[in-house]
Amino acid sequence: MTSPFPASAPPLPEGRWNARLWGTLLVLCAAMFLDALDVSMVGVALPSIGSDLGLSTSTLQWIVSGYILGYGGLLLLGGRTADLLGRRQVFLVALGVFALASLLGGLVDSGPLLIASRFIKGLSAAFTAPAGLSIITTTFPEGPLRNRALSIYTTCAATGFSMGLVLSGLLTEASWRLTMLLPAPIALIALAAGLRLLPRSEREKDHDGYDIPGAVLGTASMLLLVYTVVQAPQSGWTSARTLLSFLAVAVLLTVFVSVERRSAGPLIRLAVLRSGSQVRAQLGAMAFFGSYVGFQFLATLYMQTLLGWSALHTALAFLPAGALVAVSSTKVGSIVDRFGTPRLIAAGFAFMVAGYALFLRVDLDPVYASVILPSMLLIGAACALVFPSLNIQATNGVADHEQGMVSGLLNTSVQVGGAIFLAVVTAVVTAGAPADPTPQAVLDSYRPGLTVVTVIAAAGLLITLPGLRSRRAPGSVVVARSTAPRTKTAARTDPRTDIEAAAGTVTTETGIETETVGARE
Repeated sequence: MTSPFPASAPPLPEGRWNARLWGTLLVLCAAMFLDALDVSMVGVALPSIGSDLGLSTSTLQWIVSGYILGYGGLLLLGGRTADLLGRRQVFLVALGVFALASLLGGLVDSGPLLIASRFIKGLSAAFTAPAGLSIITTTFPEGPLRNRALSIYTTCAATGFSMGLVLSGLLTEASWRLTMLLPAPIALIALAAGLRLLPRSEREKDHDGYDIPGAVLGTASMLLLVYTVVQAPQSGWTSARTLLSFLAVAVLLTVFVSVERRSAGPLIRLAVLRSGSQVRAQLGAMAFFGSYVGFQFLATLYMQTLLGWSALHTALAFLPAGALVAVSSTKVGSIVDRFGTPRLIAAGFAFMVAGYALFLRVDLDPVYASVILPSMLLIGAACALVFPSLNIQATNGVADHEQGMVSGLLNTSVQVGGAIFLAVVTAVVTAGAPADPTPQAVLDSYRPGLTVVTVIAAAGLLITLPGLRSRRAPGSVVVARSTAPRTKTAARTDPRTDIEAAAGTVTTETGIETETVGARE
């Protein structure tokens, strides 16, 4: 790809980005912002949609699930497609599709068409998310510059999610269609800016062919997994349909792994998962997002169903967490440079566990400032530390021609973790539903679900702890050395070769050939 950094000059010092770099980052941030905005806005609008279009509760579920199905099921394919066909091209085409699907969703008059538009939006996001992340990691050199860019980029997700909750409460008062239409003009503006600002990227020419069987198996297994998890609470976790679906997923994944091990140009290079830091990033992403969506689901039910708060009131209750993330966005990168990702992820998960545990104190007459607000602030601090750090840890030390693959894998972990753990939390709450649904009995049925959420976050903390004990140079990241050949294009256009060659050293961790990169001290 062509980088905004001159090939013959070192990167600009931190804090001195030129206008083109800022423009590139803002375009990518806009797409991430839209993904999060779209997810949070639709939830509040569902009652109005059901009333206007005459949809049942089960049909309304698919307005949310359709997006998750397209997004989570196609992320692996989206990430590898960005590597092979060009990150800029894939990102811009997918962003254009996202804009058109937003227009369609705001104009349709039937449930099936609305669900179809949501699936298409999820599909397009499955291509923009890994392509956007890999554009950042191949444009900004590993180290302080990339850490700062990623902290700003990931903050846009939290900001979009928080703003989506508030905007949906306001827009739904006028019409639910506005919540569907709002992303369209933003996406079109980002598309026009992207055509001018995003760095051009070459297609990978020297790859070993297209892994068509892997793409089919990987996509089919992820689609079936997400579909099975989404349907399990309705069908029953022990029903024949659910068990057979999980068995089919296991068979597809087994065949997928076998194909990937034999493929000359795999959809996922499985050797990348021999790195402990990579595995911890992927599992941490599942625990992080899974615990948060479970918490948000229960907290929203608690505030609206039991406390009688309006959608806008509920959104404002969540706002301090998003505001804290937005305010801290420019600082997280420098904190990562100083302390490293494992420490920040561990600290963030500790804050998250504390926040969820404190929320267990809620009752039917809570004092917001002393009961709910402390939890929101702790969870906001956790999001500010964990999400950017997970992105940095997953992409550090990975060759440019595999950045899309790793980005797709990380986003898949996020979405699959969210789908699985939300379904688990829902099942726990449903199993404890009281026969006499008094407010206190309903609140008591929520507590086991909140406990599960806390346990999931604690598991994320435990997953992170081994990374604190790894022996490595201060400020470095240890990753499995890529055995995949670098393309001629990547070797020719990568402006960081000399820098990384000067900083890189070879070491050994648990008997695996590894590479220490990005030393900062």
